[in-house]
Amino acid sequence: MKRVHVESSALESVGYDAENQVLELEFRDNGGIWQYFNFKPAAFKKFANATSLGRYFVKKIKGKYKEQRVP
Repeated sequence: MKRVHVESSALESVGYDAENQVLELEFRDNGGIWQYFNFKPAAFKKFANATSLGRYFVKKIKGKYKEQRVP
């Protein structure tokens, strides 16, 4: 999945596949790359427009979606 660099202290890059509803996040500080499933386009729009991507991730994404680390 193609990701784009983001200005965030927690995240390095973000990718989104709207057709398959998969959010892909690359974390800074060797946190790896993770995918989050059944992530609706409306949810991605809110995430992309958040003032703080890291804070939004912790409050609205972490632990709320099926996730998988990308090897």
